[in-house]
Amino acid sequence: MAAAESSFKIILGSSSMARQRILAEMRYEFTIMTADIDEKSIRKEKPEDLVTALAEAKAIAIMARLQHTDILKNVACPTLLITADTDLCGLFMQVVVYKGTIREKPCNEDEAREFIKGYSGGHAAVVGSVLVTNLNSGASKGGWESAEVYFHDIPNEVIDSLIDEGIPFKVAGGLMLEHPLTLPFVDAVIGATDTVMGLSKSLTEKLIEEALCQPGSSPRVQNMS
Repeated sequence: MAAAESSFKIILGSSSMARQRILAEMRYEFTIMTADIDEKSIRKEKPEDLVTALAEAKAIAIMARLQHTDILKNVACPTLLITADTDLCGLFMQVVVYKGTIREKPCNEDEAREFIKGYSGGHAAVVGSVLVTNLNSGASKGGWESAEVYFHDIPNEVIDSLIDEGIPFKVAGGLMLEHPLTLPFVDAVIGATDTVMGLSKSLTEKLIEEALCQPGSSPRVQNMS
């Protein structure tokens, strides 16, 4: 749906440039409001449960902030809040899973180097959640997707350059796949690239439609993989 045709407003609850770019590519206009939450205080064993819980926590924090603003005052059309998380497992919320272990943002240079070296010549899984909340009706729709990323060998000098730029400390799993230094070493992506980047277009579109049509209810989380 083109922004000019949109009959609703969107608030993107993320400072991620990748998510902002993806939502813009979907031809939506939006405002940005970020959540100040302690992500490390939210722990789940399964990556899909973790990214879902983080997206929900972000939504709750932003809705609390909105109560002290005039953003929703005198707004006639529906307003949707979109929050997301990504995790790299083994791999934007989005998490990364590597060898069955959930990886979030590395805490220091040694951990960042360990993360990236682990991907070199191997692969990781990305789990990303999206939550769309209709701030007018209270309806909330959520889901998650996963993808796999396979890597060529990543040279030590590339790892050093990424760490010098501070890139690993900004993303789950410590590796920003779209970064010019990283992209040449991505061998293949199994699944949707936008899921890896932090916001699945197809899932987001689906949840927007559902949040606009569904009466107020508790979040329903769906596996779209």
